[in-house]
This record gives sequence, C-alpha cells and structure tokens, in this order.
Amino acid sequence: MLTDEELERYDRQIIQPQIGIKGQEKIKQARVLIAGAGGLGSPAAFYLSAAGVGTIGIVDHDVVELSNLNRQILHWDRDVGKAKAISATEKLKELNHGITVTAIEETITEATVSQILNDFDMVIDAMDNLPTRYLLNKAVLEKNIPFFHGAVYGFEGRAMTIIPGETACLRCVYRGVLPEKKFPVLGTTPAVIGCIQATEAIKYMVGAGELLKNRLLIYDGLSMSFSELEVTRDPHCEHCGEQKGD
Repeated sequence: MLTDEELERYDRQIIQPQIGIKGQEKIKQARVLIAGAGGLGSPAAFYLSAAGVGTIGIVDHDVVELSNLNRQILHWDRDVGKAKAISATEKLKELNHGITVTAIEETITEATVSQILNDFDMVIDAMDNLPTRYLLNKAVLEKNIPFFHGAVYGFEGRAMTIIPGETACLRCVYRGVLPEKKFPVLGTTPAVIGCIQATEAIKYMVGAGELLKNRLLIYDGLSMSFSELEVTRDPHCEHCGEQKGD
C-alpha cells in the first residue's frame, strides 16, 4: 500500500496510465541491485531512487577519486577517498528517505556474485569492464534475474535489456576480453545511458511499453543520433545456449 506522502510524492508518475497506483506499488516492492557506483550507476541509481524503487543495493569496492567527478554525479569533492558505495548511498538516502538503500563494499567475483545477487530481483549493469560483466551475466541467467546492460566510451553509449530464457544475453553480443586501460568518457554520455537503463527497469517493473529485448541501442553524442542493432540469441552461447557449461 502507498502512504499519503507517497501518493503525493509520486503523483506525476501515478497519473500516467502505464503506471497508476498499482504500478507505483510494484515500483515500491522492487529490489534493484546497481552493480557499480560510477558514471552509469550514479544516474541510474539517482532516478530509480527518485521514482520510489523500494530497495536499492549499491555494490562497488572502489574509493572516490578526483578524476571520477566529471561523470560520477553521486560523488562530490568532499567524498574523495571515501568508499563509492558509502558515498552513493548517503546521497540516495538524502534524496528519498522513504526507500531502503544498502551499501555493499565488495568485489564482484566468482566466489561472491551469487551471494550479492540473493536479495535482488533485477540488476543494473553499471560496470566498466567485460570480465565482471560476464560474471554478472552468467549469474543473472542462473538466477533468472533481468539484467539491464549499459556501456559507454567517449561520446558513444550502448544499452540492452536481457531477460533470461527469452533474449540474447551479454555473451551472445560480446566476445573475448577488452584490455583494461583508461578510456575516455564525456560525463553526459553515462547520464544518457544510465537514464535509459533506469527507464527500462521501471518499464519492466510495471509491464509498460517495449523493452530493449534483442536490440542493442547505440547512442552517438557527436551526431546526436540513436540507432539499433538486432541481436540474435546464440544457440551455442556458453552462458545461455543449449550447450552451456559443456
């Protein structure tokens, strides 16, 4: 049930026919893990919190650095040196006192990923490296948890929604491992993609619209254009294919 305060706070969402009171109650009941409290995780977490998502977990093992501040909007000058999960959680609690936000200061590894995911029913992929994304991809498929992928590079960003058993997964799209090195990011790029990820998650919660299923959305900030690539599920994919794990 929504309180009188919640009915007023989320009024502009509730009056949308795709959401309504029932939809807002579903948003309140949702439990979302934000995997990464950086450039993508910051806007995604901010807007999911503002929308009234009832439980949000922020998992990140890094600390805030000065070079993060051009894009990681949940971290401010005063937070340099602080754990990102703690810094992000503090801001989100100030933004919306009516939700539960938990900081998870852990590294996502093969040994920890299953336990980290246990309390959540959907995951925002806000990581910055493919190996960890692959770990999350495999784990969400095993646990049947929707996975909202986002990635950025410079002026370009990508987004895709993965529904286990129904769509292509991340491993169907990406092959191999990219070398770990510093890559360029304009702060507005993860802002755009993070908001798209949050929108997809909310649409999934309330059952509205068309999700980015089997579609890789590509944003080009230089030409200010969006394009799509159709993604096909790979029957031989080692994560979601018929012969996975063989």
